[in-house]
Amino acid sequence: MRRTVLALALATLSASAFAQSGYATQSGTEQIWMNPFGLCWRSGFWTPEQAAAPCDIPPQAAPAPQAAAPVQPLVAEPKLEPAPAPIVQAPAPAPAPAPVTVQPSYEKVTLSADVLFDFNKATLKDAGKLKLDELADRLRGASLDEIKIVGHADRIGSPQYNKRLSEERAKTVKDYLESRANARSIQTAGRGSAEPVTGASCRGMGAEQGANRHLVQCLQADRRVDIELFGVRTAGAAGMRDAAAGSGALPASFTGSR
Repeated sequence: MRRTVLALALATLSASAFAQSGYATQSGTEQIWMNPFGLCWRSGFWTPEQAAAPCDIPPQAAPAPQAAAPVQPLVAEPKLEPAPAPIVQAPAPAPAPAPVTVQPSYEKVTLSADVLFDFNKATLKDAGKLKLDELADRLRGASLDEIKIVGHADRIGSPQYNKRLSEERAKTVKDYLESRANARSIQTAGRGSAEPVTGASCRGMGAEQGANRHLVQCLQADRRVDIELFGVRTAGAAGMRDAAAGSGALPASFTGSR
């Protein structure tokens, strides 16, 4: 019975409708024929392009392929270079030192024989050595061509005795300074009482003998050792005159006996 109904239904379908729509349609209409189960009948001319609802879901056009995002070239990160070391300017050359001025010089230092020696002796006392050490220190840095040491005595006593004593004292001072002063030559001489510095100031003072203390005191300046310095001194070195003047300098004379 079911087959009979189906055959009758097919008989009513329009052949032209099959050809036009690809589906069986109601006779004389464009309406697609559907069986009681909601199914459509495709014609032999049906193609996927003729798919229609509610029979078939029309084929969807495949989405156009999307262009791939351009590949960004890999850019290497910039390499951080270390900061260049600061350029250190070379210090300006120091100015050339001023030329050392060399001045020819002559100085004379007078030391009291009373400080250097005991009465009627030619042996240095400790106090005398200290004074000669002070002189040598103040001559440090001076270049001496010659040192001349001259001994003197007062007029008390015979001229021969005074001359010999003054010579011995000059030689004693030389021997002490030879290892302490920078000099090419050290010469000595003894004048005895021939070159007094007191002049006539000590005349008429009584007996000329060692027991006359007033006369001995007056003639103190005649008992001396003169040290003459010949040479040069450089700028910045202690002046040779400073050996006998200024703070801590050697005094020109002292009181005491011959």
